[in-house]
Amino acid sequence: MDDNTTHHHSTVSDNNTTSSAAPLAPATKPSNSAGYQRPPGIGTRETPLINVEPPRREDLQPSYAQNLVGESEQGTHGWAVDPGLVKINPLSERLIQVDVKIQIVEVPKQVCMTKDNVTLHLTSVIYYHITSPHKAAFGISNVRQALIERTQTTLRHVVGARVLQDVIERREEIAQSIGEIIEDVAAGWGVKVESMLIKDMIFSNELQDSLSMAAQSKRIGESKVIAARAEVESAKLMRQAADILSSAPAMQIRYLEAMQAMAKSANSKVIFLPGPANVASQMAMADSVGEGSAANGGKRIVEGQGEGGDFGGADPSFSQAIRADVIEHM
Repeated sequence: MDDNTTHHHSTVSDNNTTSSAAPLAPATKPSNSAGYQRPPGIGTRETPLINVEPPRREDLQPSYAQNLVGESEQGTHGWAVDPGLVKINPLSERLIQVDVKIQIVEVPKQVCMTKDNVTLHLTSVIYYHITSPHKAAFGISNVRQALIERTQTTLRHVVGARVLQDVIERREEIAQSIGEIIEDVAAGWGVKVESMLIKDMIFSNELQDSLSMAAQSKRIGESKVIAARAEVESAKLMRQAADILSSAPAMQIRYLEAMQAMAKSANSKVIFLPGPANVASQMAMADSVGEGSAANGGKRIVEGQGEGGDFGGADPSFSQAIRADVIEHM
């Protein structure tokens, strides 16, 4: 009995020893390259979590295209979907991608006639972008072709109401008015017209020749008018100068200047005195003041004329006396 009791206690003791052993450490992933070990401090109360804010709308790059899903059978109904993966039924639905970037459309050469019956060829260009993809996709069959046709019609209408000279000088104004007319119609198609420009203006060869001749004639006429005005002003100045120089004081000054210029050189000089008419006038002035030969009882004899009136028939002494009298009274 003692043996059984002892054996029983020993068995219980072994069981208690096994159950009261220290708990095993929690299993962790190895830290070598084959496994992963979480860095210490991450996810604990001591280390705060990182707050991620969503991006602002103005910081996001605008989308360059819009996706639409439409019915493949009718194609008149559709709805917009977000970018990314889209789930559609290929049997009854189709995916439509509408470009919303600014697009450039070159309008083909258009024949227009002005108000004064002049024919010219115009080419233009349109800048537009789609603002409503739903209207552009389901409201009209072809937005691009519709804009081209509308621009050509409006261009013929606007140019036909103006004369050729007005079309040449006010090209930007005409393009702006055409763009405003197109913009009102394109708004119903979900399209915004940014601008419309007249690119080229082509004339016929005959019209180019006539325009160049007209411009050349205008320039020639303007040059002739300028030359005529210059001649008139020059004639006025020359007349004023002649009036000033023909006066007696001016002539005397010129005589004195000429004599001074000749007196500067040491060479022999020949001095030309005024002619007979001037001598007679000088003698008349001397007689009027009572200093001439007539006042002294003598005869008035002009240089080169004798009593008989023949030129050079008098004695040379008379000429010398006359010259002396003239020089004395000058």
